[in-house]
Amino acid sequence: MNQNILNMKPSGIRRFTALAKATPGCKMLTIGEPDFDTPAPIREAAARAMESGLTHYAPNRGTDSLRKAIADYETKRGMECTAENILVTVGATGALNTALTGILNPGDEVIIPIPAFPLYESITVAAGAKPVFLDLTKTGFQITKEALEAVITPKTRAIILNSPNNPTGCVLSESSLDLVAESAQKHDFYIICDNVYAALSAEKVPDLTLRPALRSRCILCQSFSKPWAMTGWRLGWLAAPAALIDKFTLLQAAQIASVPTFLQKAAETALQVDVAGMAAVYRKRREYVCARLDRMGLAYPKPEGAFYVFPDISRFGLRSEEFCIRLIEEGGLAAVPGSCFGVEGHIRLSYCYSDEELRESLDRLERFIRSL
Repeated sequence: MNQNILNMKPSGIRRFTALAKATPGCKMLTIGEPDFDTPAPIREAAARAMESGLTHYAPNRGTDSLRKAIADYETKRGMECTAENILVTVGATGALNTALTGILNPGDEVIIPIPAFPLYESITVAAGAKPVFLDLTKTGFQITKEALEAVITPKTRAIILNSPNNPTGCVLSESSLDLVAESAQKHDFYIICDNVYAALSAEKVPDLTLRPALRSRCILCQSFSKPWAMTGWRLGWLAAPAALIDKFTLLQAAQIASVPTFLQKAAETALQVDVAGMAAVYRKRREYVCARLDRMGLAYPKPEGAFYVFPDISRFGLRSEEFCIRLIEEGGLAAVPGSCFGVEGHIRLSYCYSDEELRESLDRLERFIRSL
């Protein structure tokens, strides 16, 4: 076996979801998947594309028309680029895998601010590189100069930024991003921006990919999954300097050949669909969840985006995994332990659920913590 694979860990999110499903009557707030159906115009575009015969191989880097549409979308957003800067991928997962595998050599180091989506560590380890964790729990979930400089070494190859963040919903401030930009230029490493939740934010999210001075070292990973409720479609993209995209295309060609052609035609339609309505629903749910947590006396970093909240459960004297197991067994509710995201003393709650599901689930959480 590849020794790097032997060091990989299974998804804790999936594990606790499976525990919930195996427990009769258990509710769950574990999955970060939109509960909306994919908008009808996107589904209809896929059907039309299939019926018209778009069922053959697509180019390795994606169809010309979708890459141009994505480039136009990014340029309108403020990241000026052309189709030559775009690679269509199998979701943001494929984008992250191709980007990290493409730039890392054995022994390289990747800075991962935590709490963080566990996939970053898994891909880094699979590539034979070393994840180096930057703990943000002690600095208000923002990056400080002292903490960042402490984890940079001559082997640092990249830092991964996820803002809005999974699992906290926090947004990195301009001052945090200034520090990353300065360090990346000083120490010559890449900045990988996982921006999959940015389109669902009401306010404009600070973003290093919009800074022209950083274009040569920024690699953007994006997805259709979260904004357009297209998780099962497995569509995303990489945006990076053309020279990098050329090399990433060779790597992706060896991994998957190409993304299904008729789905790419539907993705062009997706880019024209307004997601403001879904985003407004998530904000309303966030307000409700936060109000309930306030009533329970649970502290949490203020979520400004995505669809997660990360309450602090340290006062109960239980490690997060034990807390979540007992919550399933005694409270009939599944959450995800903070340990799955690299930190202790917290749990992650997703509000990708209906109002009724959220109400009942939070009632169960409230009864459980009272029992403690």
